[in-house]
Amino acid sequence: MLKLKTELEGQQANFGIVSECISELGYHLGGNWDYENGCFDHTLCREDGETIYIRIPFVVTNGELDQFDATIKFETPYIIKHVVHIGLDQDGGSLLDATGFSQFQSPIDTDGQIDNKSRWMHAGEVAVKELMNCLCEHAHLKSS
Repeated sequence: MLKLKTELEGQQANFGIVSECISELGYHLGGNWDYENGCFDHTLCREDGETIYIRIPFVVTNGELDQFDATIKFETPYIIKHVVHIGLDQDGGSLLDATGFSQFQSPIDTDGQIDNKSRWMHAGEVAVKELMNCLCEHAHLKSS
């Protein structure tokens, strides 16, 4: 995991507006959210079973995450690499697992070693800058 130092950390905005803006840039709400916190994920690179993501965590400061008007506060963005199975899942129990098409296979490594760190730090900083530009235009960010 590579932590990024950006101006996004500590900024607050409306969850619904952020969700709309951020999806235009290819981000999605990560699957491990609850009503008090979550993260937005964006794929920076995917090849040969390895995926490098930028993850933008946040906490809900007002309301609940499933509410359009909830207020969220961004935490420190970071880069993470997942290494997944390619091909057959030997422990799989379904036809999709047996054919290698299951999207539910567990990653081999959810925090893989990231090579060429400066490249991915730069890519993450560029992605956050694009996100900041979009959010400043549409979501009216507020510093905490």
